[in-house]
Amino acid sequence: MLDFIYYPVSAVLALWHTVFGLLLGPTSGLGWVLAVIFLVLTFRAALFLPFLKVARTQAIMKRLRPEMIRIKQRHRGDRLRQSEELQRLYRDNGLSAVTSLLGVATTIAQLLLFIGLFHVLASFDRTGSDTHLPFLTTVRLTHEQNLATPNYLFDADAVRSFLDAKLAGIQLSTSLCAAGDLMSAAALLVIPLVLITAVATHFTARASLARHESPAVLRTLMLWVLPCGALISGAVMPVAILFYFVTNNACTLAQQHLVYRRLDAEQPAAKASAPSPGAKPKR
Repeated sequence: MLDFIYYPVSAVLALWHTVFGLLLGPTSGLGWVLAVIFLVLTFRAALFLPFLKVARTQAIMKRLRPEMIRIKQRHRGDRLRQSEELQRLYRDNGLSAVTSLLGVATTIAQLLLFIGLFHVLASFDRTGSDTHLPFLTTVRLTHEQNLATPNYLFDADAVRSFLDAKLAGIQLSTSLCAAGDLMSAAALLVIPLVLITAVATHFTARASLARHESPAVLRTLMLWVLPCGALISGAVMPVAILFYFVTNNACTLAQQHLVYRRLDAEQPAAKASAPSPGAKPKR
């Protein structure tokens, strides 16, 4: 159903695995991890400018909020005039329906990237050992069938390479719960990953909430429930997918820092060039 997502994701992942396979060998666990990391970096780089545009739009909306309130109060009994004045205010400050939809599109793109990468990585092992995970194919294969079945743009050799790949002695396709006798060794790898993910999630939420007014329930959800969810998910997610979470959350935190710093630098100039309430904008 989502092949239009799965194939592009597998193509970019295969490209990076080929690159790092030339340097480290096609069966290198580190090579697979770097392929996952650089896949995330590739898509996050593509989404940086849209994210900046969305953040800039949100900053403008926050700056315009007092004037929006005045317009609504001034034309309280005239919805048509109120709408016209608000549209004029948005237009004078470079806002449009397209910029509003861009935020939704960026969020959807990140969600589809997660689903695509999650599915492709989890589909390397279709023996049914990870039936508790969402977004997996309903087809269940025997071990022999799985080793002989391609995974989107990865041929059977690449499937075997991924399933045999290890980092610190732990297979990338296994999870902490499924590590068995290697659970102690797996914990040494998994626990730092989930801690980094949870901390990055918490501080990303803290920085975002500092700039936007939010209900108390949403603040609690973003600051504490989501980071706790990251900790819990670490026990059931394959190691390769944990590297996706670490990279994606760290990128979000770094991107947020860079964008907010840039917006803070732009704010004095934006205020100086903004038209006074009721005045015609400068052309």
